Amino acid sequence: MPTPSRDLNPVSPENLANRVPLYNELRQTDPVHWSDAMQAWVITRYDDMMAGCRDPRLTGDRSKFYERQVQALGPAAIEGFMRFARLQMTTLDGPEHVRVRRPAQTAFTAQALEIWRPAIRRITEELLAPLLPSGRMDLVADFSHLLPPIVIAEILGVPPADHQRFREWSVALGEFSSPAPGKDMREVAERANVATAELGNFLLTASEQRRRCPGKDALSHMILAGDEGKITPEEMLANATTVLVAGHLTTTDQISNSIYDLLTHPEQLRLLRENPRLMTSAVEEMLRFSPAVTTVFRVASETFQLRGRTIREGDLVCFFAGAANRDPEHFPDPDRFDITRDFSQQRIMTFSFGPHQCLGASLARMELEIAIELLIQHMPGLRLDPEQPPRRKSGNLLFHGFERMPLQW
Repeated sequence: MPTPSRDLNPVSPENLANRVPLYNELRQTDPVHWSDAMQAWVITRYDDMMAGCRDPRLTGDRSKFYERQVQALGPAAIEGFMRFARLQMTTLDGPEHVRVRRPAQTAFTAQALEIWRPAIRRITEELLAPLLPSGRMDLVADFSHLLPPIVIAEILGVPPADHQRFREWSVALGEFSSPAPGKDMREVAERANVATAELGNFLLTASEQRRRCPGKDALSHMILAGDEGKITPEEMLANATTVLVAGHLTTTDQISNSIYDLLTHPEQLRLLRENPRLMTSAVEEMLRFSPAVTTVFRVASETFQLRGRTIREGDLVCFFAGAANRDPEHFPDPDRFDITRDFSQQRIMTFSFGPHQCLGASLARMELEIAIELLIQHMPGLRLDPEQPPRRKSGNLLFHGFERMPLQW
């Protein structure tokens, strides 16, 4: 194995700030890499990730991973969180995974989501309208942190009065999934437990209302499909929680990442303005180039070999989707941002692959298409604020985005 030319710790401040050099180093020198810092295997090649996402020896059950987060506190510290986590589609495999996923899946197909396209455009326009006269905004605080939670809340029938509480619950649960180094894990775990309980109670009340008076929202759809598919009420609540939280945290960061890539590649932005029909391929390239979620976790259910390395039962395996998306064996000139790239013969790994492929992929693509279209349409002079540079999130392996991004137009 070649001698590495850089620090290979994935959670070092340097590598979290700029992940691409690490991706390239690991993919070339050690594609199945054991990280002492993470106590996990790091997989960086496209073919290995695609195969691994379909490998029955790698389970989605991350109970031990969650318990490891609070090892010093004991499993009782996250008892409330784990009550739902063990029932969620993201932690189940095989027939059980299919059974609990199906009620939500039918509501989030590309075809089923088309009825929400006008609502997403309306919400986006309503968010942008009061910002336009000022000629400046913080994209994160004023737009990207607002649009996805409002959209997913509307799709699931969450009243506007509850949107702020919903965002707070989602942040607390997302923080526990990928805490920053140095965080007080007792506080993080307590917030996750509280958020789980409060969100569960909220959804319980909402589901009872939908049973009495079902609507066209996705929660009503999930309840009906769940009754037909024989999932328990608690399983329905646990998976509605998954949809609510995952349905906006990642898209929030993806909007910011995508706008940043467009603004730092002005020739690509100009090309998109001149040819709006490129929007579909442009969004796919944004998802490939700077994915909001860079890591997919699995746990080995048995011992096996991969590229000569022994992955043992119980080992945590982390697929770096951001690295797979830049594998030159599958994406020519992968470090070049090119909105005309042809994706007809190659799928990106941003939404994972196989049975656990992201349920919200179609919704995320739709939101990105609409948000970017309206941003560049209403703000023809859109640019980064030269006096206030953007600030990236730091210390988070799972989520990749910005804390702030001042813009002018």
